[in-house]
Amino acid sequence: MASERRSEIREAHHAGTTPDGRALWADLEVTVPTDRDHASVVAFVECALVELTHETVGAVFISRQVGRSTRTQYVADDVGEQFQKRRFDDRLGWHETTVARRTVRDELITQLTGSTSTSTERAGEEAASEPDTFVVKPVRELRTP
Repeated sequence: MASERRSEIREAHHAGTTPDGRALWADLEVTVPTDRDHASVVAFVECALVELTHETVGAVFISRQVGRSTRTQYVADDVGEQFQKRRFDDRLGWHETTVARRTVRDELITQLTGSTSTSTERAGEEAASEPDTFVVKPVRELRTP
């Protein structure tokens, strides 16, 4: 029985899905501030980067402040060492650039280890009503300019 379960999980992992048929990246979502420690955030980001380079998915970090939000999307190129970074600001519109994998890793770790108070102090505003969020989703579902 246990060996059948392990085999099922191994086959699902090889197929890129969980035993219940969901994609492995489907659960890659977190709100900020998070109760994860730094090592857990780094592991989470590394897991997300693996999915970004092996699946047709993108990562989206949404930062909310009173009266303003920014959406930063990361989509890997064919090789996975360069990423298209798309940033949308309610006030400034879209800005696209190409960044290295290391830059994406560092930015995501910084964003996910941040806290609402840090964002609030930087902006000099009250905390937003909704937390910042990070999610991995299919590229076709990403908002574009």
